[in-house]
Amino acid sequence: MIDVTYAQLHAWLVAFLWPFVRLIGFFMAAPLLGHKSAPTRIKIGLAALITFAIAPGLPLLPSVPVWSWAGLGIIIEQTLIGAAIGLVLRVMFSVVQAAGDFIGLQMGLAFATFVTPDGVNTMVLSRFLHLVTMMVFLAVDGHLVVIDTLAGSFQTLPIGYSGLNPAGFEMLARFGGTIFSSGLLLALPMVAALLIVNLSLGILNRSAPQLTVFSIGFPVSLTFGLFLLTVLMTDLGRFLQLLFEQGLTTIVQLVAALNPP
Repeated sequence: MIDVTYAQLHAWLVAFLWPFVRLIGFFMAAPLLGHKSAPTRIKIGLAALITFAIAPGLPLLPSVPVWSWAGLGIIIEQTLIGAAIGLVLRVMFSVVQAAGDFIGLQMGLAFATFVTPDGVNTMVLSRFLHLVTMMVFLAVDGHLVVIDTLAGSFQTLPIGYSGLNPAGFEMLARFGGTIFSSGLLLALPMVAALLIVNLSLGILNRSAPQLTVFSIGFPVSLTFGLFLLTVLMTDLGRFLQLLFEQGLTTIVQLVAALNPP
């Protein structure tokens, strides 16, 4: 007969629970599986599977009871770490969505929206660029790199109750500005070209009032915008490569910044 003591059960529970909480926090905030349309059972099952894979190689865990204030603090801490890593990925994918919004507004596609499964109105062009970015990210095995980085974060930022460095959250907030800077940088060529088209149509309307700018402006802007979008797609891969490198590098730097001094 095999006897299992309470200490052994508690050690097994701790070895599984705390890494599992960090992974759950990541899947809640990550753009791939954090979407509401992704089944909750898939998120929990994938987090449990990764936890079983990385648990044997984790550093020495603190001897803190799970049902205690210190244990609750560790659970909150691990959730914040996982959510912070997931938010970096969400910001990275939001860059192309912001670029799609900028381009869609200039092309006259602001009314072309549809309701996503999470109940948010999204521009068609923004959604299209987001799906292209997601497929490219999966094609280059970016999700595997993120999971490997997340597993390595337990070595850089081991599980404990020493607290987190606020400088890491400040770094995360500053990285949020990438949505506007990089998104505008991607959309700037098309926005500038379409602005010239709109100015030309305005001058044409003043010189020839019999031409109704509303009847010819939208078809011209939409046709020229689709042509420019075709040209933009030829260079989108290079932009996404730089964006993925920046995002993955930021994850590594964030984990290091969250480590208390």
